[in-house]
This record gives sequence, C-alpha cells and structure tokens, in this order.
Amino acid sequence: MTYTVMPEQSAPGRRAALRLVRRGWHVFPLIPEDKRPAVSVWEQRATMDPGRIARCWAAGPYNVGVAAGPSRLVVVDLDTPKDADDTPPPIWVGEGVRDGMDVFAAVCERHGQRYPADTFTVRTGRGGTHLYFAAPTGIELRNSSGKLGWKVDTRAGGGYVVGPGSTVNGRPYTVVHDAEPAPLPAWLAALLAPPPLPPQRPTVVALTGGDRRTAYLTAALDAEVRRVTDSAPDRHNEALYLAAVALGQLVAGGELTAEDVHASLSPAAAQVGQTPREIPRTIASGLRAGARRPRTVRGAAA
Repeated sequence: MTYTVMPEQSAPGRRAALRLVRRGWHVFPLIPEDKRPAVSVWEQRATMDPGRIARCWAAGPYNVGVAAGPSRLVVVDLDTPKDADDTPPPIWVGEGVRDGMDVFAAVCERHGQRYPADTFTVRTGRGGTHLYFAAPTGIELRNSSGKLGWKVDTRAGGGYVVGPGSTVNGRPYTVVHDAEPAPLPAWLAALLAPPPLPPQRPTVVALTGGDRRTAYLTAALDAEVRRVTDSAPDRHNEALYLAAVALGQLVAGGELTAEDVHASLSPAAAQVGQTPREIPRTIASGLRAGARRPRTVRGAAA
C-alpha cells in the first residue's frame, strides 16, 4: 500500500514508534486508522532500528503495533462491550460487572491479590485498558482470549497490541500511567501458563519410496521439524516461517507437496505452543516466500 503524504502527516506515527523503541520494544506499522498490520510476517519484521522506522513512516501515516513476544511483554487487554447486546455471561451477573476492567478486578480479588495498577497503562480508542507487564523468564506465554474472564484477553508471544500514539476511527490510544512495565505477577503467570507439552518429538510425514531422493527429502523434513521444536521460546514463529521457506523451495521444485509441509510442521508448531490460527498462516507465508527460489533434490545435494 502506497501513500502520498506530507512529512508532517507521518511525523506523529514516527515519533510514537521511536518513543516505544526507546523503551526497548519492537514495533511495526499498522494500517492507518486501523488495528491490522500493514506488513506481512509482522513479528519477524518488527524492529528497533530508528533508520528502518524513519523510512517506513515516511511512506505513510501508519499506526504503531507493538510486537509483544520480541519486546518480552505480556499485555492484559481489558475490553469494553461493543454494543447493548454485548452483555456479561451468567457467571458475572449480579457482581456489578460492566466491562473487562471490572472482571479483572474481580479475578484479582478472588485470588486474594490487589489490582496491579502500578505498571505502564494505555487507554484504548474505545475506552478499554492495556496493562503492560514484563514477561516472566523460564516460561513462554502465548495469547489468550477470555481465559481470565469475559472481556479479558492477553497478548504475549505471537501477539501484538496497538501502541499509544495511534488512532483508530479517529479515537486515540493514550498513555494514562507512564511507568515501567511491572513484572507479570506470579499468580497471573500461573493462570496463563500453557499445559505441559508431551515429551515426544513429532514425526514427519511418511514419504513413499526407498531411494536416495526419498531419504534426502525425509531428512529435510526432519531437519525443519527440529528447527521448530528446538527454537528458543521467543523465536518459535520465526523458526516456523524459516522452516516453511526452506521446504517451500522444494515444493516449488516439485519434490514435496504443500500438504507434506503442513503435515510435518503443524504438529511441531503446536507442540511449542503456536496457536491453531497462526500456524497455517505462518506456514503459508513461508511457502510463498520459498516458491520464489525453487530447489530440486539434485540441486540441493549438489
């Protein structure tokens, strides 16, 4: 998408992006006045490079996305009802619950904890709240939707939030408590922790034939599965994309099928905590990139 803009039109977004980078967070462009990414594979392209940010925002008045995983953040998203029919489920009726902030306060109380107000906080365009926390070490948290309660989502590895300084439908995202992100409370981390993963390594798709070509392709699939399962906690999505790129070259060369790649990489990605929604999208994106450089077994082995 190309925009013809005057420098002063893109300056607010650029300044907002640079303010977030100074906090040590990775940013990327969102469609102007929108929440959707303006670039593909946004998590891999999120950056802290001021030069890249200047060049990007010179092209348009983009909003700012904050990539939670690379930024080592967990953001608790407290939303508001979208319309009069968007009402609390029965479990919350009678507790005076009106929105996600009320639900989260009740969750804190039920666990004998105080509402964690002393952390970086953003008011969203629709009147919701983003509470930014520093991600814990030794545990990889992913996005959640409603896991903590009605209108309470979280954004962590594989997720992003609209950053302050952005506007959506003319309504701004603003900082309401300018503090350093507090460490994610241990009790919250325990509630959000994924279930233990099975110890076994996913097996690759079974290829027919017993010749050297089949052996090479099987080894290639296994290597890319291991790339995903052995990746660092904050690099799972990147590893999945790179694995799909490498295998996509063999698909483009006629050596594998896209179904072979999905069948091998999807269980590996699920094992390390990638979500069912993001797995096929990341693999498809990698396959498209790999298709630009076809490989054959002869060419790969040469």
